[in-house]
Amino acid sequence: MKISTRGRYALRVMTDMAEHGNGNYIPLKDVAARQEISQKYMESIASDIVKAGLLEGQHGKGGGYKLKRDPSLYTVGEILRVTEGELAPVACLETGAAPCPRAYGCRTLPVWKKLYAVINEYLEGVKLSDIITEAAGGDDYVI
Repeated sequence: MKISTRGRYALRVMTDMAEHGNGNYIPLKDVAARQEISQKYMESIASDIVKAGLLEGQHGKGGGYKLKRDPSLYTVGEILRVTEGELAPVACLETGAAPCPRAYGCRTLPVWKKLYAVINEYLEGVKLSDIITEAAGGDDYVI
């Protein structure tokens, strides 16, 4: 499994919003400047995050984006799935995948199932608030 740039940036956007938002709307240009990410690329990512219901946006003066919930109510897994889709290490474990004709005798399937469980358990256990607490003191989120 490899997290794309889009996924890493989505997590950075959400982390920045959690740290700097305080319930207020933040212009995306401010987040883009702090994170050194193209504003145009960030707008595309923010659009996906809004559609997923994790952020809300407001146009006009005083507008921008803000978290819809407290940072402690977001998990890293939830955020990454917005841009990455499923985080399954192999295609046969993805939701809706066609049944693998080799699954019955596949000696490696238990390895992939356990890895998938570990990935999900870990990413669902890390809250956005945990990232802010661990990274206190800086605006650099290199993920």
